[in-house]
Amino acid sequence: MLPECSQHVARALADAGVTGTIREMPDSTRTAVEAAAALGCEVGAIAGSLVFRSGNKPVLILSSGRHRVDTEKLAAHLSWPPLERATPAQVREATGQAIGGVAPVGHPAPLPTVVDTALAEYPEIWAAGGTPRTIFPTTHGELVHLTGGHSLPVADD
Repeated sequence: MLPECSQHVARALADAGVTGTIREMPDSTRTAVEAAAALGCEVGAIAGSLVFRSGNKPVLILSSGRHRVDTEKLAAHLSWPPLERATPAQVREATGQAIGGVAPVGHPAPLPTVVDTALAEYPEIWAAGGTPRTIFPTTHGELVHLTGGHSLPVADD
C-alpha cells in the first residue's frame, strides 16, 4: 500500500492515462543523486521537482538532476517576476507534499510548470511520487502533457 500522498499522485497519473507505476524504494530518493543511485541510472535522468515563488504564486520547475536552475534567466524568458525558492511550508501548502518527494502532479491545484528540455535526452526519466521514497518512470513528453508545462532549458550546460 502506497503512502497517502503517493496515492493522490497515482490517481492523477491513472486519470491522465499514464501507465508508469509508482514504486516505493527501500532507501531515500530525496535527492537526484540518491534517486539515481537507487535506480542505477544517470543523475540527469532524474526529474527534480523544485518549487519556487514568482511574485506571490508558486511555480514548479522539473529540472534534470544534472542542472542547477538559472532562476534569473528562466524568469526573464517567461516574463515572470523573479523566482525565489519556496520555504518548506510554502512547498507543502502548494503541493500537499514535502520537499524531497514533490511529484509533478497530485497537488491541490495545478501549478505553472517548466519542464527542463534536457530531460528529453533520456528515453526514460524518473520523477518523485509524492514522498522522499517513491518514484515513477515517465518521459519528457509525458511530463509536459501531464503538467501542461512549458518545455524550456532551465540551465546552461
